[in-house]
Amino acid sequence: MKKILILSCSTGQGHNSCAQAIKEYFEQRRISCEIRDAFEFISKRFAGFMSWGHSYVYKRFPGLFRWGYRYSEEHPDVFKHNSGVYRMLVTGAERMYRYIADGQYDTVICTHVLAAVILTHTIKNHALAVDTAFVATDYTCYPGMKAFDLQRYFVADESLIGTYVECGIPRQRIIAAGIPVRQSFFAKTDIAEAKARLAIDKRNSHLLMMCGSMGCGPMEAMLRHIAKKLPARVEVSVICGRNKQLYNRLKRRYSKNSRIHIVGYTDDVSLYMDSADLYITKPGGISVTEAAAKQLPMMFVDAVAGCEKYNMSYFISMGAAITAGSAKGLAEKSIQLISSERELSRMRTALREYRQPNGAEPIYHELKDACKTELNKGGTRLCGK
Repeated sequence: MKKILILSCSTGQGHNSCAQAIKEYFEQRRISCEIRDAFEFISKRFAGFMSWGHSYVYKRFPGLFRWGYRYSEEHPDVFKHNSGVYRMLVTGAERMYRYIADGQYDTVICTHVLAAVILTHTIKNHALAVDTAFVATDYTCYPGMKAFDLQRYFVADESLIGTYVECGIPRQRIIAAGIPVRQSFFAKTDIAEAKARLAIDKRNSHLLMMCGSMGCGPMEAMLRHIAKKLPARVEVSVICGRNKQLYNRLKRRYSKNSRIHIVGYTDDVSLYMDSADLYITKPGGISVTEAAAKQLPMMFVDAVAGCEKYNMSYFISMGAAITAGSAKGLAEKSIQLISSERELSRMRTALREYRQPNGAEPIYHELKDACKTELNKGGTRLCGK
């Protein structure tokens, strides 16, 4: 294992964040990695359109996104060989083959189902000496799993293995690795120090709100209700991500409130989590795994459903999160919860029992061991020369 290509897709930041986390861990161990958007093998224009379209529908028409995911679950043939979706995707297979062959990659890891579909078609039509793997970024099995065939499937939790077997994946190919997140989320800054670094009074409880890099969901409405009933010893930080319009609106409205902090895009999410007592977030696979690594209790915003509904169910059933059905309900429950140290302590205990490993680590060791096994057999397919 000397040179790895990681294939993501430009549909939300979670798949890219997972790819970056894998790259970070592997490169710390001197393994060369490159990340590519698999849609770019179809065309850069197509990749740009998919990125824009996903963000637009996700933020503006969450009901349509919810319907599309449910439709793909109920109609798995949408991904089958020779379907319109399949034929469109595999137009990028020839370019993908040339890129992998010319780059002399020995391992290809996919963090998105559609990237895996293109890769499978590429391998079936060309003799490529590469090891292949799929890494799930949510606590579920996705629609379209039957449309690709890779050598290893790294899933979020042991309890999901049966679900993947039901999707037709051979049991021996499935490894419960956890979801890879950046290494900074496995380090912990003392909560008092974290609050001090963020100019938050260490005597106050800290409510953190962030709904993905796009700042989607009813964040504005939730904050409006929270601000009306904000307890005296509570401060709120709202991270708007790349949603500049949301940031500008909230900044104008709450600029004079010293206990409400409006934040744009930041690289200090790990520090904000360390400073927080409660985290309001949509249940994206990466976001919830980052919070779980920090043992941070969560309040879930059901912004778009889709695969996120399974993430939500996973952590609620664990006792590490709660939710509500409206912006007002979310706000009221958040205020009640952050005022109850007993309940927060119970949720932190539930998260301490969450034993998922550092996701990138078992992936690295599994692929490394596979490489050694192949070399011991006298082969070179998995490892290069």
